[in-house]
Amino acid sequence: MSRVVTFGEIMLRLATPGFARFQQAMPGGLNATFAGAEASIAASLAYLGVDAAFVTALPDHAIADACVADLRSLGVETKHILRVPEGRLGIYFLEHGANQRGGNVIYDRESSSVAVTPASAYDWEAIFAGCEWFVISGITPAISRNAGEVALFVVQEARKRGIKVVCDMNYRTKLWRWEPPFSARELATRTMRALLPHVTVFVGGISDATAMLGIEFNGDVKALAQQIVAEFPNLTHAAFTLRDGSTAAAQCFSGALYEAATDALHTAPTYTITQVIDRLGAGDAFTAGLIFAFLQNSSAPTAISFATAAGCLAHSIEGDYNYSTRSEIEAVMQGDGGGRVSR
Repeated sequence: MSRVVTFGEIMLRLATPGFARFQQAMPGGLNATFAGAEASIAASLAYLGVDAAFVTALPDHAIADACVADLRSLGVETKHILRVPEGRLGIYFLEHGANQRGGNVIYDRESSSVAVTPASAYDWEAIFAGCEWFVISGITPAISRNAGEVALFVVQEARKRGIKVVCDMNYRTKLWRWEPPFSARELATRTMRALLPHVTVFVGGISDATAMLGIEFNGDVKALAQQIVAEFPNLTHAAFTLRDGSTAAAQCFSGALYEAATDALHTAPTYTITQVIDRLGAGDAFTAGLIFAFLQNSSAPTAISFATAAGCLAHSIEGDYNYSTRSEIEAVMQGDGGGRVSR
């Protein structure tokens, strides 16, 4: 199977236990894991048996060592991760939502190693050797001006080599602060519009697409996809996560995939999730599932069904990584989503 490379920031995730609020949990213990959109996608792909590599820059200390070891334990290739004296390991703090109270994320990631390391520090020839798919998210260019420049450089390099580029938009309103007085939305729109001409597959939620591209949504997913592809004709597909949540603990989750060559929109079944364990990383699991299906040469309807089932299962797993096997995802696709005990 072909090699997939992802590039972005990985952070230390510190989450309150259960559904405790920050003031309840601190001082006290927080649950520590590692997380980041592109790292999560690489981990999901590796767990599915794909040759997946993650590229980033990390400081040279023991906590970063643990981060790399964690990725390796899942089968992710880490040999192109730079260890640098500049910068730090970013952190984010998570307070899970419950019922009508939404979750809350606090970032502590300014001047992280990947945010300050220039594109010239990476060996892109070696990184891209044997690579068929390259993955980046809209979070990476949001963290700093330098990271935005690296993101644009690397998608251009990937396209020059004929590598398919997937961009998971992931709009984060708390980021995009590196060029005042521009607002987060203005800066995101300008930056992502420069990056998307080099992208093959667009992935995002409806709100990601409208916020970052300045496109109005009138309720017609196909019309939205057609407009995006018309503006960025290098795109072969546009995929969307579709979510409707009555509370933090109950979500309806689905997906749609637009295929430019056939002008067809394919939708997946809608899954009713009545007990959300952890929704962070569900979109990453969706993106990984879509890439995995493309690697299997699956039809568009099968690809979006697999991606959506993967995203659905990710809601049941604590942490950002989707520890779901191919057989488990396919079982959900086939309607076996009753949660029975496997004996």
